[in-house]
Amino acid sequence: MTLELVVAGESHGPALVAVVTGLPAGLVLEQDAIDGDLRRRQQGYGRSPRQQIETDEVEVLAGLRHGRTLGTPLALVVRNRDHANWAWSMSPWPPEGEPSGKGTKAMTLPRPGHADLAGALKFGLADLRDALEHASARHTAAAVAAGAVAKALLAEIGIAVAGQVVGDDLEQRIDAARAERDTVGGVVEVRARGVPPGLGSYATREQRLDARLAGAVMGIQAVKGVEIGDGFEIAGLRGSQAHDEIVRDERGLHRETNRAGGIEAGVSNGEEIVVRAAMKPLPTLMRPLRSVDLETGQPAEALVERSDVAAVEALVVVAEAGVAFELARAAREKLGGDSLVDFVNAHRSYLERIDWSPR
Repeated sequence: MTLELVVAGESHGPALVAVVTGLPAGLVLEQDAIDGDLRRRQQGYGRSPRQQIETDEVEVLAGLRHGRTLGTPLALVVRNRDHANWAWSMSPWPPEGEPSGKGTKAMTLPRPGHADLAGALKFGLADLRDALEHASARHTAAAVAAGAVAKALLAEIGIAVAGQVVGDDLEQRIDAARAERDTVGGVVEVRARGVPPGLGSYATREQRLDARLAGAVMGIQAVKGVEIGDGFEIAGLRGSQAHDEIVRDERGLHRETNRAGGIEAGVSNGEEIVVRAAMKPLPTLMRPLRSVDLETGQPAEALVERSDVAAVEALVVVAEAGVAFELARAAREKLGGDSLVDFVNAHRSYLERIDWSPR
């Protein structure tokens, strides 16, 4: 038994859709909690005017009745309010009538740092919009909705996931970049408390929890680096400094340090899980970089489109969602259960067997 997530939709299409399979029946979901994470994703210093255009709210098409999951696929929808301006351009069928609205001309000038050129070459596309629409970070809205569902499941077994920006100079860096019509990136950190020992496995590399968490976060748009625990810093230490000694007291076995970030040999060890991600400066610039028009072969400057100066605080929410979903997947694989009661009881029995309780 495991969780799976499929996300479909385009940045300026009618909606984004997330389909979650593998949820137990009987999990109570709160619309306000999901919408709350969607709103958090849209906030943050340095965000663009589009965040005022879109007012993200979740709709449920299947898998939920009276606020409780049915044990069947859960279909979540987040509408794109700006779609009305792109209806002709983003029509799923050949549009009728005269072109109208935005995006009516083929886009042939790839923007450095985006999926434009790589997507065009991979899929043989003449219009770059066929690549950029799905690759857009707008896509993360549906992932955040699914992550909020995963948080609700984890809460049933005492696991809480929360993130923050690393560093206290973000606003100053954003102000300086905005003044020069530029963008900035940053580092975020996600911590998961209450994770018991034993999630993940060293049996295969695909089952290693650290690899799975790194993949979930590295797969987020604009993320270029991920570390677990002290990560890259450990590389400069000696072994006697790098590892977390094991002690026993009235709380049982535990560590007084957590340089491993709660994971050893691909398995959670009972300490707080710590994941950090480095976000590159956003590539859509008001001062465009050089490019080449794929239609004419001539050098040109990349197109200027509405953009954030920074979206680091938004990445906090998206990274929380990625970590939460992967932890929920690992928990489902270990604990199983068709109903929430079965899932929770299996968790309780497991903790009794290993004599572990969260700190």
